[in-house]
Amino acid sequence: MTTSSHNDQTHELHGMKTPQIVSREEWKTAWQQMLVKEKAHTRAGDALAAERRRMPWLAVEKDYKFIGPEGEMSLLDLFGGRRQLIIYRAFFEPGVYGWPDHACRGCSQIADQIGHPAHLYARDTSFAFVSRAPQPDIARVKARMGWEHIPWYTFTGDFDSDFDVDEWHGTNAFIRHGDRIFRTYFVNWRGDETMGPTWAYLDITALGRQEEWEDSPEGYPQTPPYRWMNWHDNYVAGAAPDPKWLEKSAAAEAAWQNPDQTSDKRDISKSSRNPTESADRQER
Repeated sequence: MTTSSHNDQTHELHGMKTPQIVSREEWKTAWQQMLVKEKAHTRAGDALAAERRRMPWLAVEKDYKFIGPEGEMSLLDLFGGRRQLIIYRAFFEPGVYGWPDHACRGCSQIADQIGHPAHLYARDTSFAFVSRAPQPDIARVKARMGWEHIPWYTFTGDFDSDFDVDEWHGTNAFIRHGDRIFRTYFVNWRGDETMGPTWAYLDITALGRQEEWEDSPEGYPQTPPYRWMNWHDNYVAGAAPDPKWLEKSAAAEAAWQNPDQTSDKRDISKSSRNPTESADRQER
């Protein structure tokens, strides 16, 4: 199909009414116009996450029981000594379509997109799936589906109805102060569709990504952006950041702040950019 960049007619491709086909220069212009809206969307998301960090907390007063591979556990145990906890309620139990070979299809898709929890642990945040299925069934399905990296516990009692996940899947965020536990946020339905990446989970927590560029209440823990990151099998509790990584991330930040003064960018990791500043530079 041959078209001209001046042809404003809607084209058809295998029965689909497709957008206009244009030149490289016209496509770049359209992309730059869309990028302005993309950045506005990103900043709106940052502002929403900042509001989440100012949400009131709800004290958890009941003593909820769970069963893990090692036996009975409390909700406090699920924190694993960390400050925050994210719990996804997965439907895997008798009566759910797919039982006993599979969990719910939607919950399974979410499980497939879960990143390694080591990155959440590095931000003092634990993560878990909970279901009513017994532990032997959970272990079998985890092994079959390649979900060994997901901590998955059996819950009993009223945890599901008390936290709005008795009829539909959902993700709850908690924080603890000593032995006191508070519910800080909750997402379900389409909100759960975006869950899986480390950043998405951190953005629904009370402490956020804990990076210096974020708009957080006074006294919240914050560190330089991306400097805390590591390979998921290289995190060591209490260890100082790798000085070579700090050097590269600092060089990358300097390169993005002063692009005309950097002659060699071949070995600089671009992953340490401050998202807000990078967005500013790209829009100029």
